[in-house]
Amino acid sequence: MSKKNDNKIKAEESSVKDKIEDAIDEAIEEVEESEKKNEDAEDDSDFGLSETELLKEEVQKEKDKFLRLFAEFENYKRRTSKERLELFKTANQEVMTAMLPVLDDFDRALNEIRKTEDKNLLQGVELINNKFRETLKNKGLEPMNVEEGEIFDADIHEAITQIPAPSEDLKGKIVDVVERGYKLGERIIRYPKVVTGK
Repeated sequence: MSKKNDNKIKAEESSVKDKIEDAIDEAIEEVEESEKKNEDAEDDSDFGLSETELLKEEVQKEKDKFLRLFAEFENYKRRTSKERLELFKTANQEVMTAMLPVLDDFDRALNEIRKTEDKNLLQGVELINNKFRETLKNKGLEPMNVEEGEIFDADIHEAITQIPAPSEDLKGKIVDVVERGYKLGERIIRYPKVVTGK
């Protein structure tokens, strides 16, 4: 999909470049022709001054056309590079969001396997879990470390329920973390679900 977009963008850039080059060539040809006519007209008549002014106006119009076309091209380049960046971010975010339930299942599986006495099974699952998490980390996924006793912040936490605080110092703070939150770069793609004390 990205190769098609790259080819399309390159084709459009090439088309705009061709238009700019054509406009420049036309302007140069018009100026050269008008200079020849102007030299001939000055020799033959007294109307050389007005013709020179007309030619200057034409050159100015072509120059304006060229500048507008060039500005359009620069805006186009800026816009397409921004769109391309957004596309990559969005595509990556969708894949990462789809992987979060798998990470949750790994956490649950590890908790259950730790209860058994099969150390080889635990070690094998931990290896796979670590490799999977490391791969996602290399792609920009970071877990949000939220612990019990932290102050609840509505901007970065999602409170799913509120219970009476087990102790006085846990009032208005996080009592339990139900689901871990994750960031992709600087953007939070899943807020941590927490239980707060009242």
